[in-house]
Amino acid sequence: MTTHETYIKRCLQIAKNGLGTTRPNPMVGAVIICNGKIIGEGFTSLYGGNHAEVNAINSVKDKDLLKKSTLYVTLEPCSHFGKTPPCSDLIVKHQIPNVVIGCVDDNPEVAGKGIAKLKASGCSVMVGVLEAECKAHHQRFFTFHNKKRPFIILKWAETTDGFIAPLKKDEKKPVWITNPYSRQLVHKWRAEEQAILIGTNTVIEDNPSLTVRDWTGENPIRVVLDKDLKLSSDYNVFNDDAETVAISSKIEARSLKNVAVGSKIEARSLKNVAVNMNLEFIDWNLKDSIAIQILRVLYQRHINSVIIEGGAQTLQTFIDENLWDEARIFIGHSEFKQGIKAPVLKGKLISETKILDDILQIYRPQRF
Repeated sequence: MTTHETYIKRCLQIAKNGLGTTRPNPMVGAVIICNGKIIGEGFTSLYGGNHAEVNAINSVKDKDLLKKSTLYVTLEPCSHFGKTPPCSDLIVKHQIPNVVIGCVDDNPEVAGKGIAKLKASGCSVMVGVLEAECKAHHQRFFTFHNKKRPFIILKWAETTDGFIAPLKKDEKKPVWITNPYSRQLVHKWRAEEQAILIGTNTVIEDNPSLTVRDWTGENPIRVVLDKDLKLSSDYNVFNDDAETVAISSKIEARSLKNVAVGSKIEARSLKNVAVNMNLEFIDWNLKDSIAIQILRVLYQRHINSVIIEGGAQTLQTFIDENLWDEARIFIGHSEFKQGIKAPVLKGKLISETKILDDILQIYRPQRF
């Protein structure tokens, strides 16, 4: 591994400190080197706060050292005004002579402009160090800007005989297939992603909360598919623990008074619907494009990642349309003998891990 690769690797390590908190911004890491020593480090702050380069520069005690330093960063420094001023301007201001970048920012507002600004100031810029690793690290950000949709993670648990739920249950709550450690890991994942999506049947049968109660972090936005608007505010997904967005049918919307089809509304005027729930409408008749319409809604809400937790029909819809980027499948040690079959997935197995008596398999689509 070269010296440049070593420091970009360090950038990637510290960037992960921002997982789940910088969204929808990318979780960037930056390191500043002078005379072979690290004199400053930083990662992206909570959304609306400083970017990684700013935090790294601010951490340097002797600012005069910046004039003979090299700044390493996982992603091209921004060149536009957003919640904060451009990072490229700050680099130029402090006369940092060398910048090493993992990968170019595909965001049209940047897309090479930051690099051009640095070069125009006389800065020596190197691009593409550990580029593949940096692009993989920023996969949520790149998927959002390049594909105009969130990064999609499929998640479910199945028994050793291939079922995700029994045919009948005595209570309206989940039947656990996995052990507590696997379930805690799922709560960690929820804290890392911006949204979580389930269908109507899962709400009715399991009455889940979809929060991170077994982990420390921010609850994801809960997205509920409720085609016929039949879910009442009594379900846990409509409590005040997190924001909830319900997606319903345009056909159903036509029967509602004072609702413009296709508009975003707060459901204060609708009977049996939670006050804190926002409604979105799609055309459910276009069956082969339901998933695309759902993702369009999430994109318009600036959601850059979503965990789809099911049930089987919802998961299979996204699988059949090849609209997924990663699948996380738990295989428990129990058997149901009969029940609701697990989704059918064709993908490339990336890893397999044991969590006590559970097996966790990670898949990627064949296109990766």
